[in-house]
Amino acid sequence: MTDHTLCQAELAGTGSYLPEKILTNFDLEKMLDTSDEWIRTRTGIQERRIASEKESSSVLAAHAARKALESANITADELDIIIVCTSTPDVLFPSTACFVQKEIGATRSAAFDISAVCSGFVYGLSIAEQYIKSGRYRHVLVIGSEVNSRIVDWTDRTTCILFGDGAGAVILKQKDSSEECGLLSSHIYSDGNLSSLIEVPKAIGRIPENGNSDKFFIKMSGNATFKVAVKRMTEVCQEALKYNGLSRDDVDLIVPHQANQRIIDAVVKRLEVSPEKVFLNIHKYGNTSAASIPIAIDEAKRTGRIKPGCRMLIMVVGAGLTWGAAVIKW
Repeated sequence: MTDHTLCQAELAGTGSYLPEKILTNFDLEKMLDTSDEWIRTRTGIQERRIASEKESSSVLAAHAARKALESANITADELDIIIVCTSTPDVLFPSTACFVQKEIGATRSAAFDISAVCSGFVYGLSIAEQYIKSGRYRHVLVIGSEVNSRIVDWTDRTTCILFGDGAGAVILKQKDSSEECGLLSSHIYSDGNLSSLIEVPKAIGRIPENGNSDKFFIKMSGNATFKVAVKRMTEVCQEALKYNGLSRDDVDLIVPHQANQRIIDAVVKRLEVSPEKVFLNIHKYGNTSAASIPIAIDEAKRTGRIKPGCRMLIMVVGAGLTWGAAVIKW
């Protein structure tokens, strides 16, 4: 193993929160010209969670944050930074992270949001990693939180079937030992030339450019997104493994962004990894955007899929176009 994999940041705690309301494919059959079979065979999704009217991104995030603090056995006033990764903020400003800070009582921390859509959590991990490696901060809370149900067109059967609401959180802590574990590396990329593949075209800071710009709804080019998503995630996973001197056989668990079962299957096939190593919960929650990976990590940890010494590869692609991967050793 090469020296650059000796990471100083460990994942000290995890947490997640899902709204109580469940919207099944059979419920959608009553709303749209679709069917449970059509949705399952094309996406792998059977149901998704929908936030109540009183549940904004900050509310979901605060629930997940409290569970992560409990898991890490630290208090909120020990946090140095709160990073909320979201594309569905409570308001344009202040940041959703400031609302979370207030709610959990983290009075000594800095707080800010980042927006990289589905890739947001991996981007957040990468930022937190740099803060901790610099020695400037000891505890960083990274949260992915989304209320996607607020920005989907419930008359558009091609998009509304995909998304759900939820939040996941992790606490990164500066390690006390030199043991080779924790966040070994993170790798993030973007390509603005592909920004039109997935977008919410409503204009805020610019003059509207098309007829859809009066709506805060997700618009997608499904087939084109599928092809580029598979290519980019495969490439960045190969880069992450090579960077850490690992082969696919060295990976114990893969936690992909839970966007579409077909995309996940295609990437796993290209990587030539056993499907048994892949953690999936897309059937229960759908695509929760930036919350997808931290929810999956927390669930994998609670259900015993993550054990001490486990080498985990996480991978994501999202609007922007953005994509990334990270390697974690527990």
